[in-house]
Amino acid sequence: MGVVAWLKSLFILQLLIGFVFVVSGLIINFTQLCTCVLWPINKQLYRKINTRLSYSLWSQLVMLLEWWSGTECTLYTDQATVDKFGKEHVIIILNHNYEIDFLCGWTMCERYGVLGSSKVLAKHELLKVPLIGWTWYFLEIVFCKRKWEEDRDTVFSGLNRLRDYPEYMWFLLYCEGTRFTEKKHEISMQVAESKGLPKLKYHLLPRTKGFTTTLQCLKGTVKAVYDVTLNFKDKQNPTLLGIVNGKKYKADMSIRRFPVEEIPDDEKECADWLHKLYQEKDALQEHYEKEGCFPGPTIKPKRRVWTLLNFLFWATLLLSPLINFAWDVFVSGSPLLIIGFMIFLIVASVAVRRLIGVTEVVSF
Repeated sequence: MGVVAWLKSLFILQLLIGFVFVVSGLIINFTQLCTCVLWPINKQLYRKINTRLSYSLWSQLVMLLEWWSGTECTLYTDQATVDKFGKEHVIIILNHNYEIDFLCGWTMCERYGVLGSSKVLAKHELLKVPLIGWTWYFLEIVFCKRKWEEDRDTVFSGLNRLRDYPEYMWFLLYCEGTRFTEKKHEISMQVAESKGLPKLKYHLLPRTKGFTTTLQCLKGTVKAVYDVTLNFKDKQNPTLLGIVNGKKYKADMSIRRFPVEEIPDDEKECADWLHKLYQEKDALQEHYEKEGCFPGPTIKPKRRVWTLLNFLFWATLLLSPLINFAWDVFVSGSPLLIIGFMIFLIVASVAVRRLIGVTEVVSF
């Protein structure tokens, strides 16, 4: 293990990174709360400010992927498709097989300038999660309980509200609804068999309602659907803790662009189109399993320095007073203060671990 790798594995450094993320996130959430006074006066100004505030938080996680772990992302697509990235409203369909698939999606959002304005359909329980849920609330993210009878009005109104969004947005959908596991796959394929649908080997049966509803509500705003199929070199199974420990992964993404005009308007035909798309995604994963890569030309977009500069800004702002305070505590020699500070570190550690655990339930 090299010196740099050893430093990245140190718990105290990881804790400091977590401290910066949590405290900066709370500051950002408070600032977002203050911007609510702008909503009735100038809705678009409110949105532009909150887009940049959310970027300041999410880019810290992207920084971990790009700069701390050094994870590489290779795109399998053509230059004509890449030339449209960040220049149109789109729906992203991403497979949900890995713990860090959302981070790989975010790093592409960041590199093409749409990280702050990226959208998702999120589980309602995430609304109560500090930092993540609170930031999404101010970003007008649509939260749903995954019970269509209860969600219908909320989803339609939330999506229709985004039709005049001033920043280009990438709307991420995990059509499988939850992360892939062997047990879930077995149950999903039983459902496919009962409905007379083709079985999938590498994906769960897609839930069509979220996709058809999102496309219906945002038609006229969204110009295309990007199908993104993600896999990792050498059969790696990346985790967020691995990223925090500085482990490097190599992500490959096959990206196909479908203009909205090519997707049927009829709900049933649109659902059939999505099922066909997942059969094609399955074929792409089969090709990857055999060849170790996706078909087509490759493009490696360069990481941008802004994520690193943003984190260094927050680290400089927040760690200086923390280090000074810790020094004063230990110099004081007071057992009570020292014990209190150690309890604070333990609580902070647990809080960071819990936030990492939230990724286990982030399904859209």
